[in-house]
Amino acid sequence: MTDQPAIAASPDHRWHFTAAKPSLEDYPTDIDDDDADDNLEASLEDIGEHQRRLWANREKSLLLVVHGLDASGKDSLIRTLATYMDPAGFHAWSFGRPQGAEARHDFLWRITPLLPAFGEVVAFNRSHHEAVIAERAWPVREPDHYNWPLRYASIRSFEQHLAHEGTTIIKCWLHLSEEEHRRRLLKRLDKPRKRWKFDPSDIDAWHKRGQLIQYAEEALAATHTAEAPWLIIPADRKPVARRIVARLVADCLKILAPNYPPEDPKTLKQYRAMLEKG
Repeated sequence: MTDQPAIAASPDHRWHFTAAKPSLEDYPTDIDDDDADDNLEASLEDIGEHQRRLWANREKSLLLVVHGLDASGKDSLIRTLATYMDPAGFHAWSFGRPQGAEARHDFLWRITPLLPAFGEVVAFNRSHHEAVIAERAWPVREPDHYNWPLRYASIRSFEQHLAHEGTTIIKCWLHLSEEEHRRRLLKRLDKPRKRWKFDPSDIDAWHKRGQLIQYAEEALAATHTAEAPWLIIPADRKPVARRIVARLVADCLKILAPNYPPEDPKTLKQYRAMLEKG
């Protein structure tokens, strides 16, 4: 078994979901700038440096899970976090509702091949948690197929296994107010560069907003563990959300990979002698 996961060991617990506040209404969607005063550029530079150290050591890995309603800022957050990362050790994957072969397998089947190898950082734009949130609103199997408590238990066991094998998991819910959600969806319609994102299913999703939040609250409570805690990120202002998550990821990577692997002096000496001969 590995040491305590880095995100659980982090001293900053301001954004952690807690069973004492099971409703998302208990968490802010916006905060004062003073409460998120981290310098984004400094955090991104720290991410870049320590992601390279993680990649160099190849001993541990980081899985970042980003969830939220449509237009909550998932894509832009992941793009921002990737600014200084070495692409050799970073990958991002997006998950929609399961279709085709995905729907004919167990709900973890499509996730497993895309998990980070040791040394890698992987970001999931939505994830296996879609199987207990969106799939409840839009089932892909017959209703009697679903056993939600069993799925919650499977997710807990799956994430516990990953943590014990060396993968730290950061799970972020981008928490958006109804008014800001409405504004961003309208913006998609008004701006050509965003209009392509609009899909007829978005209309149904807006009508089911309350239901989706209810499912999310239940899923957060059932899958929040010491190994893989949920973080509720105020997302009404994208720059604030980015600063918060970037600092969390940077601090986590500093714990996972504080140093580069030790060099072999003998090998370096031989290599230098070979190169200096010309």
